[in-house]
Amino acid sequence: MGEPTLDFLSYKMIMNYRKLGGVGMNRGNLLKMVNEISVEIAEELGFELVDLEYVKESGNYFLRVYIDKIDGVSLDDCEKMSAKLGKELDEKDPIRDPYYLEVSSPGLDRPLKTDSDLKRNLNKDIEISLYRAFNNEKNYEGKLIDFNEKEILITDDDNNISIPREYIANIKLAIKF
Repeated sequence: MGEPTLDFLSYKMIMNYRKLGGVGMNRGNLLKMVNEISVEIAEELGFELVDLEYVKESGNYFLRVYIDKIDGVSLDDCEKMSAKLGKELDEKDPIRDPYYLEVSSPGLDRPLKTDSDLKRNLNKDIEISLYRAFNNEKNYEGKLIDFNEKEILITDDDNNISIPREYIANIKLAIKF
């Protein structure tokens, strides 16, 4: 049985509605800036930035930052990342609206999005779901053997299956109990 996702929630009110550098910041630039800040802080603290999202739910904005490390993420880790990231975001002030900052572990069933995710999970069982059928299948499960920029190679019952990355909607660890 896996570890629960840990959340450390802190509320950061940003009341200054000025525009950065005289130019409004679009969503893409905002996420790029927050990503760069988050990666730098995560690496400084010995974590890997796994993902981040900025979403509006029930009338509130949420900046969710997911971190990981080899031996797993603790509540204390989330608190350290949240405090340091919150301070840096307050100083740079890239987000005009009030928002909640959430820092958490990605959880066991998180998508494997990056090559470093895949590398860390070589020889582990994964599940792959596809946008469209490949060899008459939309879902695959097998051991991750190799990958490159064009394909993912898994083994399933002694058969090697090479799946084009352009077909892949989601990859995650297969959780078996």
